Amino acid sequence: MPEQAPTLSFERVFASPGLDGPAPRQVKLSPDGRYLTLLRNRADDRERYDLWGYDIETREWRMLVDSEKLGSGRELSEDEKMQRERARVGSLKGIIAYQWASDGSGVLVPLDGDLFLAKLDGTITRLTDTEGTELNPKLSSKGAYVSFVRDRRLWVGPVGGEVTSITPQEGETIRWGEAEFVAQEEMARLQGYWWSPDDSRIVVQRTDEASVGIVTRAAIGAKGTKVFDQRYPAAGTDNAVVELFVMNPDGSGQVKVDLGLDLDIYVARVDWAPDGSAIYVQRQDRAQTRIDMLKVDPATGASTIWFTETAARPDYWVNLSDNYRFLKDGSLFWWSERDGYGHFYRFDGQSWLQITSGLEPITALVGVDEAAGTFTYQATTDVLTQQIYRAPLGGQGGAQLLTDPAFTNSASMDGAGKLLYVTRSNPNQPPQSYLATPDGKQVAWIEENRVEGAHPYAPYLVSHVTPEFGTIAAEDGTPLHWMMLKPTMEPGKRYPVFFQHYGGPGPQTVTKGWGGALAQSIVDKGYIFFQLDNRGSANRGVDFEQPLYRAMGGAEVRDQKTGAQFLKSLDFVDPAKVAIYGWSFGGYMTLKQLEADPGLYAAGISGAPVTRWELYDTHYTERYMGDPREVPEAYEKASAIPDATKISDPLLLIHGMADDNVVFENSSELISVLQESNTPFEMMLYPGYTHRVSGEKIGPHVWNAIMRFLAAHGVTPPE
Repeated sequence: MPEQAPTLSFERVFASPGLDGPAPRQVKLSPDGRYLTLLRNRADDRERYDLWGYDIETREWRMLVDSEKLGSGRELSEDEKMQRERARVGSLKGIIAYQWASDGSGVLVPLDGDLFLAKLDGTITRLTDTEGTELNPKLSSKGAYVSFVRDRRLWVGPVGGEVTSITPQEGETIRWGEAEFVAQEEMARLQGYWWSPDDSRIVVQRTDEASVGIVTRAAIGAKGTKVFDQRYPAAGTDNAVVELFVMNPDGSGQVKVDLGLDLDIYVARVDWAPDGSAIYVQRQDRAQTRIDMLKVDPATGASTIWFTETAARPDYWVNLSDNYRFLKDGSLFWWSERDGYGHFYRFDGQSWLQITSGLEPITALVGVDEAAGTFTYQATTDVLTQQIYRAPLGGQGGAQLLTDPAFTNSASMDGAGKLLYVTRSNPNQPPQSYLATPDGKQVAWIEENRVEGAHPYAPYLVSHVTPEFGTIAAEDGTPLHWMMLKPTMEPGKRYPVFFQHYGGPGPQTVTKGWGGALAQSIVDKGYIFFQLDNRGSANRGVDFEQPLYRAMGGAEVRDQKTGAQFLKSLDFVDPAKVAIYGWSFGGYMTLKQLEADPGLYAAGISGAPVTRWELYDTHYTERYMGDPREVPEAYEKASAIPDATKISDPLLLIHGMADDNVVFENSSELISVLQESNTPFEMMLYPGYTHRVSGEKIGPHVWNAIMRFLAAHGVTPPE
């Protein structure tokens, strides 16, 4: 008899150990290249991380810091909770970040609001022991100082010595040493101060939030409601005023950086030249159509525009990135979409040299080995995978493929570009990671993660479904990639579809990487699982993303409709049972799809949706939609509120009632409109939960609620 697979329940999907196997985070190499360190989650608690070290010479692992033994378990401050939400690590416990000392002697470890220095000999020194939280902790470039933010001030002191505040306390609206909200949330900039290479100077951000509007956010919990007056820069309103100051480690010798006369700008990135002779600041305009690279004199704060990067076309924006490197000869290795696709260029201060080209965008700069004259990068291959390549810095000669095309890959390198760390997966293999030489030759597995023996997912391999891939044409002929997982099907029967989407600018959902156990669990219940990447998603170039410009809720809704029509043409699909689901932008998409095409979908599940873009923040929203004060008609058309009463298909609305990202007002306004118009719908609200409504017990509750909703409306597998 064939082996009977155990049921892959939602309860098991969210339980520990995680079915994907080990999930290492924050992989780093010691400055001398001897050790690899990472944060490893526990088998009995998949969200608690400890610090582990791997001796590359002896190939031995050991735990460097046990988060349970060292930690106090005390409540985090509200500021740290919010920062963790911005960094998408709000659910994690234990150690979530660390930093190597520049001499390789030890590691700075923040834990439960305090700081520790863990030496490789096993000794651990407590650096702080306070009631407050030490935010944004760092060791200085040479390792002589420790620095952190507390009480909205920057504190600095010698490692192991007394720390003092080097910036003043200026009231509730002034913060020193912290990235402002939109920098953390939307610009991938979590830093608010930057040490010079020789420890002699620090660039420190001063943020004035006085002009930022106050949003009263009610975090509705199970046993009471906390009300937060949060400074939130909603689209079309004032941003915080950001200034930069250069100072000595004791706060003396302070000079202000000249960022120009216009205060309504974004400080996107700050970097020191490798020799400390200059500071480079990327100044982005409010409309996000240009970046001025400012070259700043650290002694005086005077600045000049070194060059300007503009949007690749007039109806587009400039995407920020960390894919650049200042080289020792004073030139800049720079990523740009100026030819319509992400590629690398080299700038010597006068002229540009294009280093890479082609129709497959480069997505990340992995490392630079200046001594060898090479750089390593990640690029899109055949749309659905990411591969790692190495090429000459000068642009002469072809690129060398370093990874296996049967997998989709990501990678990182040590600072000198001498050792490569690769993470890879495919639809049948959860993420694996290994160390390699710069030419891609594997040295050692870090996590082989083979699905066999005691691997958590091994019992479920019997029913594991390999996805099928294909394309359909958008209205303008653009090929749109889809992915489908089919349950075990009987001839002549038709099956329901669980059609999951995101739809917004950025995330690519259809890839040939590991999809995780959740989709497999849905398929096990007899549903076809389907995803389609509409125009607007990343890794296809400027023209593929552009249709969302000032028109969100348009092209992407029509593209997903094309996916639904394709599904209904298949003889094994029940055309009356195509249900759609999405979260965040995907939740918004569910609403817009139900409004645009009543009767097309059997049901819709909308999780934590944006309903009016005026409620979302400046940097994200205005990048794509423009300023609502200038284009109010675009916002009106994109809103999910005006046409909400057109929804006639079954709708399940889900939202965390303490969401500080897509605030609950998005759903409460929709709820009110639907109720006041006597439009039927259902809802499942989660007191105390933020934008991430997930966890060992809550996760299954969400998904069981979704399945009950579908069953109640007849979206069920055939008998």
